[in-house]
Amino acid sequence: MLTRKQLELLDFIRIRMDTDGVPPSFDEMKEALDLKSKSGIHRLITALEERGFIRRLAHRARAIEIVKLPEAMERPGFTTKGFTPQVIEGDRPKQPRAALQIETVHAVELPVMGRIAAGVPIEAIQEISHHVAVPGSMLSGKGQHYALEVKGDSMIDAGINDGDIVVIREQTTAENGDIVVALVEDAEATLKRFRRRGNMIALEAANPAYETRVLPDHQVKVQGRLVGLIRSY
Repeated sequence: MLTRKQLELLDFIRIRMDTDGVPPSFDEMKEALDLKSKSGIHRLITALEERGFIRRLAHRARAIEIVKLPEAMERPGFTTKGFTPQVIEGDRPKQPRAALQIETVHAVELPVMGRIAAGVPIEAIQEISHHVAVPGSMLSGKGQHYALEVKGDSMIDAGINDGDIVVIREQTTAENGDIVVALVEDAEATLKRFRRRGNMIALEAANPAYETRVLPDHQVKVQGRLVGLIRSY
Protein backbone atom coordinates (compact mmCIF):
# COMPACT_ATOMS: atom_id res chain seq x y z
CA MET A 1 0.00 0.00 0.00
CA LEU A 2 1.31 3.45 -0.92
CA THR A 3 1.12 6.54 1.25
CA ARG A 4 -0.71 9.60 0.01
CA LYS A 5 2.48 11.42 -0.93
CA GLN A 6 3.84 8.37 -2.76
CA LEU A 7 0.58 8.18 -4.76
CA GLU A 8 0.73 11.90 -5.52
CA LEU A 9 4.28 11.66 -6.80
CA LEU A 10 3.60 8.54 -8.88
CA ASP A 11 0.52 10.19 -10.43
CA PHE A 12 2.48 13.36 -11.21
CA ILE A 13 5.24 11.33 -12.91
CA ARG A 14 2.63 9.32 -14.86
CA ILE A 15 0.87 12.40 -16.21
CA ARG A 16 4.11 14.12 -17.18
CA MET A 17 5.31 11.03 -19.02
CA ASP A 18 1.95 10.63 -20.79
CA THR A 19 2.07 14.28 -21.84
CA ASP A 20 5.76 14.94 -22.58
CA GLY A 21 7.23 11.44 -22.94
CA VAL A 22 9.82 12.12 -20.23
CA PRO A 23 9.54 12.15 -16.42
CA PRO A 24 9.76 15.45 -14.53
CA SER A 25 12.99 16.66 -12.97
CA PHE A 26 13.56 16.42 -9.23
CA ASP A 27 13.07 20.20 -8.97
CA GLU A 28 9.71 19.90 -10.73
CA MET A 29 8.66 17.04 -8.46
CA LYS A 30 9.74 19.01 -5.39
CA GLU A 31 7.68 21.99 -6.52
CA ALA A 32 4.66 19.90 -7.48
CA LEU A 33 4.52 18.30 -4.02
CA ASP A 34 5.36 21.61 -2.32
CA LEU A 35 8.41 20.18 -0.54
CA LYS A 36 11.21 22.48 0.56
CA SER A 37 14.11 20.17 -0.31
CA LYS A 38 14.88 17.40 -2.76
CA SER A 39 15.74 14.99 0.06
CA GLY A 40 12.01 14.34 0.54
CA ILE A 41 11.67 13.50 -3.16
CA HIS A 42 14.65 11.14 -2.90
CA ARG A 43 12.89 9.25 -0.10
CA LEU A 44 9.61 9.02 -2.03
CA ILE A 45 11.38 7.85 -5.19
CA THR A 46 13.26 5.20 -3.19
CA ALA A 47 10.03 3.98 -1.59
CA LEU A 48 8.31 3.71 -4.99
CA GLU A 49 11.29 1.82 -6.41
CA GLU A 50 11.45 -0.57 -3.43
CA ARG A 51 7.75 -1.35 -3.93
CA GLY A 52 8.28 -2.11 -7.62
CA PHE A 53 6.27 0.78 -9.10
CA ILE A 54 9.19 2.57 -10.76
CA ARG A 55 12.72 1.73 -11.89
CA ARG A 56 15.70 4.09 -12.09
CA LEU A 57 17.94 3.60 -15.11
CA ALA A 58 21.69 4.17 -14.87
CA HIS A 59 23.59 6.75 -16.93
CA ARG A 60 20.50 8.56 -18.20
CA ALA A 61 19.10 11.98 -17.36
CA ARG A 62 15.71 11.91 -15.63
CA ALA A 63 16.16 8.14 -15.59
CA ILE A 64 12.81 7.03 -14.14
CA GLU A 65 10.61 4.37 -15.72
CA ILE A 66 7.15 3.41 -14.48
CA VAL A 67 6.96 -0.37 -14.07
CA LYS A 68 3.38 -0.68 -12.84
CA LEU A 69 0.56 1.38 -11.37
CA PRO A 70 -1.78 0.68 -8.46
CA GLU A 71 -5.06 -0.78 -9.66
CA ALA A 72 -7.01 2.31 -8.60
CA MET A 73 -4.72 4.60 -10.60
CA GLU A 74 -5.46 2.71 -13.82
CA ARG A 75 -9.15 3.53 -13.60
CA PRO A 76 -10.38 6.40 -15.86
CA GLY A 77 -10.50 9.78 -14.14
CA PHE A 78 -8.32 8.76 -11.20
CA THR A 79 -6.88 11.57 -9.08
CA THR A 80 -5.39 11.45 -5.61
CA LYS A 81 -7.58 13.03 -2.96
CA GLY A 82 -7.05 16.75 -2.87
CA PHE A 83 -4.45 16.58 -5.64
CA THR A 84 -4.89 17.25 -9.34
CA PRO A 85 -1.54 17.22 -11.17
CA GLN A 86 -1.13 20.09 -13.61
CA VAL A 87 1.19 20.01 -16.60
CA ILE A 88 2.67 23.41 -17.32
CA GLU A 89 4.11 24.14 -20.74
CA GLY A 90 7.49 25.87 -20.71
CA ASP A 91 8.98 27.31 -17.51
CA ARG A 92 7.72 26.43 -14.06
CA PRO A 93 5.18 28.85 -12.53
CA LYS A 94 6.57 31.53 -10.26
CA GLN A 95 4.13 30.68 -7.46
CA PRO A 96 2.99 27.30 -6.06
CA ARG A 97 -0.06 25.86 -7.74
CA ALA A 98 -3.24 26.55 -5.76
CA ALA A 99 -4.59 23.12 -6.75
CA LEU A 100 -2.00 21.28 -4.69
CA GLN A 101 -3.57 20.75 -1.28
CA ILE A 102 -0.60 18.94 0.27
CA GLU A 103 0.81 19.06 3.75
CA THR A 104 3.96 21.19 3.86
CA VAL A 105 7.13 19.56 5.17
CA HIS A 106 9.02 21.79 7.58
CA ALA A 107 12.71 21.80 6.68
CA VAL A 108 15.67 23.09 8.67
CA GLU A 109 19.06 24.11 7.26
CA LEU A 110 21.92 22.46 9.16
CA PRO A 111 25.65 23.08 8.78
CA VAL A 112 27.64 20.16 7.37
CA MET A 113 30.80 20.13 9.47
CA GLY A 114 32.89 18.16 6.98
CA ARG A 115 33.46 14.40 7.11
CA ILE A 116 33.28 11.88 9.94
CA ALA A 117 35.08 8.56 9.75
CA ALA A 118 33.07 5.35 9.88
CA GLY A 119 36.31 3.39 9.76
CA VAL A 120 39.77 4.55 10.78
CA PRO A 121 39.38 7.79 12.77
CA ILE A 122 40.24 11.02 10.96
CA GLU A 123 41.26 14.42 12.26
CA ALA A 124 38.72 16.25 14.41
CA ILE A 125 36.21 18.24 12.38
CA GLN A 126 35.98 21.98 12.99
CA GLU A 127 34.86 23.90 9.89
CA ILE A 128 31.53 24.15 8.07
CA SER A 129 31.76 22.92 4.47
CA HIS A 130 28.17 23.63 3.37
CA HIS A 131 24.55 23.40 4.56
CA VAL A 132 21.88 20.74 4.04
CA ALA A 133 18.08 20.88 4.44
CA VAL A 134 16.61 18.19 6.70
CA PRO A 135 13.01 17.56 7.82
CA GLY A 136 12.27 19.28 11.11
CA SER A 137 10.78 16.02 12.41
CA MET A 138 14.24 14.45 12.21
CA LEU A 139 15.63 16.76 14.89
CA SER A 140 15.58 15.43 18.44
CA GLY A 141 14.82 17.72 21.36
CA LYS A 142 15.76 21.39 21.70
CA GLY A 143 19.54 21.04 21.51
CA GLN A 144 21.83 22.16 18.71
CA HIS A 145 22.18 19.93 15.68
CA TYR A 146 24.68 19.61 12.86
CA ALA A 147 25.37 17.25 9.97
CA LEU A 148 28.41 15.24 8.86
CA GLU A 149 29.29 13.37 5.70
CA VAL A 150 30.22 9.74 6.41
CA LYS A 151 33.53 8.41 5.13
CA GLY A 152 34.11 4.66 5.32
CA ASP A 153 32.08 1.49 5.73
CA SER A 154 32.53 0.44 9.34
CA MET A 155 28.85 1.18 10.17
CA ILE A 156 27.19 -0.48 7.17
CA ASP A 157 25.41 -3.10 9.29
CA ALA A 158 23.70 -0.21 11.08
CA GLY A 159 22.49 1.08 7.70
CA ILE A 160 25.10 3.85 7.47
CA ASN A 161 26.98 3.86 4.17
CA ASP A 162 29.95 5.74 2.78
CA GLY A 163 28.73 9.12 1.50
CA ASP A 164 25.61 9.31 3.69
CA ILE A 165 24.84 12.46 5.65
CA VAL A 166 24.25 11.88 9.36
CA VAL A 167 22.33 14.32 11.56
CA ILE A 168 23.88 14.74 15.01
CA ARG A 169 22.43 16.26 18.16
CA GLU A 170 25.15 17.96 20.23
CA GLN A 171 25.58 16.32 23.63
CA THR A 172 28.42 15.19 25.85
CA THR A 173 26.83 12.04 27.30
CA ALA A 174 25.57 8.81 25.76
CA GLU A 175 23.71 5.65 26.72
CA ASN A 176 25.07 2.21 25.93
CA GLY A 177 24.13 1.33 22.36
CA ASP A 178 23.91 4.93 21.12
CA ILE A 179 25.69 5.74 17.86
CA VAL A 180 27.84 8.76 18.65
CA VAL A 181 30.45 11.11 17.33
CA ALA A 182 33.43 10.36 19.56
CA LEU A 183 36.53 12.51 19.83
CA VAL A 184 39.51 10.28 20.60
CA GLU A 185 42.45 11.85 22.50
CA ASP A 186 41.28 15.32 21.38
CA ALA A 187 42.60 14.59 17.90
CA GLU A 188 40.48 12.09 15.99
CA ALA A 189 36.75 11.98 15.35
CA THR A 190 34.85 8.80 14.56
CA LEU A 191 31.27 7.55 14.30
CA LYS A 192 30.75 4.42 16.38
CA ARG A 193 28.38 2.66 18.78
CA PHE A 194 29.10 3.63 22.40
CA ARG A 195 29.55 1.12 25.24
CA ARG A 196 30.81 1.87 28.75
CA ARG A 197 32.73 -0.90 30.51
CA GLY A 198 33.64 0.37 33.97
CA ASN A 199 36.23 3.10 33.44
CA MET A 200 36.76 2.06 29.80
CA ILE A 201 34.85 3.04 26.68
CA ALA A 202 34.28 0.63 23.80
CA LEU A 203 33.72 2.17 20.35
CA GLU A 204 32.05 -0.58 18.35
CA ALA A 205 31.90 -0.81 14.57
CA ALA A 206 28.89 -2.27 12.76
CA ASN A 207 31.02 -4.23 10.31
CA PRO A 208 32.83 -7.47 11.26
CA ALA A 209 35.86 -6.33 9.27
CA TYR A 210 36.61 -3.70 11.95
CA GLU A 211 37.68 -4.38 15.52
CA THR A 212 36.12 -2.71 18.55
CA ARG A 213 38.38 -0.03 20.06
CA VAL A 214 38.53 -0.03 23.87
CA LEU A 215 39.98 3.11 25.43
CA PRO A 216 40.21 4.70 28.89
CA ASP A 217 37.19 6.93 29.40
CA HIS A 218 39.36 10.05 29.74
CA GLN A 219 40.56 9.55 26.14
CA VAL A 220 37.03 9.57 24.68
CA LYS A 221 34.74 12.61 24.55
CA VAL A 222 31.21 12.29 23.22
CA GLN A 223 30.50 15.14 20.80
CA GLY A 224 26.95 14.20 19.82
CA ARG A 225 24.43 11.43 19.18
CA LEU A 226 23.07 10.22 15.84
CA VAL A 227 19.40 11.21 15.37
CA GLY A 228 18.92 10.97 11.60
CA LEU A 229 20.39 9.98 8.27
CA ILE A 230 20.09 11.27 4.70
CA ARG A 231 21.11 9.01 1.82
CA SER A 232 22.21 10.24 -1.61
CA TYR A 233 21.72 8.16 -4.75
